[in-house]
Amino acid sequence: MSSTSLQFDTYYHIYNRGNNRENLFVEERNYPYFMKLYTRHILPVAETFAYCLMPNHFHFLIRTRSEEEQRDYQFGSISKNRSISKSGIKSLSLKSSIDPRQPSRAFNNMFIAYTRAFNRATGRTGVLFERPFHRKPVTKDAYFHFLVVYIHKNPEKHGFVGDFREWKWSSYTALHSNQITHLAREAVFDWFGNLETFDDYHMRSFEEGDISHLIDDDKD
Repeated sequence: MSSTSLQFDTYYHIYNRGNNRENLFVEERNYPYFMKLYTRHILPVAETFAYCLMPNHFHFLIRTRSEEEQRDYQFGSISKNRSISKSGIKSLSLKSSIDPRQPSRAFNNMFIAYTRAFNRATGRTGVLFERPFHRKPVTKDAYFHFLVVYIHKNPEKHGFVGDFREWKWSSYTALHSNQITHLAREAVFDWFGNLETFDDYHMRSFEEGDISHLIDDDKD
């Protein structure tokens, strides 16, 4: 496990489990609430390519935004909320004054917010997630295919379902959908070439040893 801060403009496999292997999601409503917090805290600092939430752990494949991308994203949000023109000296001054958020802090803030709500709803106290959360830099293109498939097939691997395609709380279904999504869907299909190849990869078997250095703490 690494406690190194997340760097800007870097691909990561982010994953974690409940403290003492405790369940993170005990009711159906917990899953969408977690993703709501994820959208609020993480979307401004990272792109998301794949994810999977399971009762006692989760996985995300992300790319942290560069500092300039963060400013663009946050400025765009401010502009929509305040009807600020994107042209002119005042707008440029406002954009340049936006401080980028440290991605690690964004994840920690999300975990804190979820823990508070979860503890309040269940009457528990104390830490909910293992600390620090797991993060593995993804440095080679070949790893992306394996990681996307690995993340989507995790519910089947751990016995939550017999067929990973039946698991509701993963990006597999969202990537197949035509509905609007916060996922970087086009980037994912660019990696695989097209939807048909994407599906073909998911039907293949592969050795987890190919990405063992990216999942070596995932032992749930």
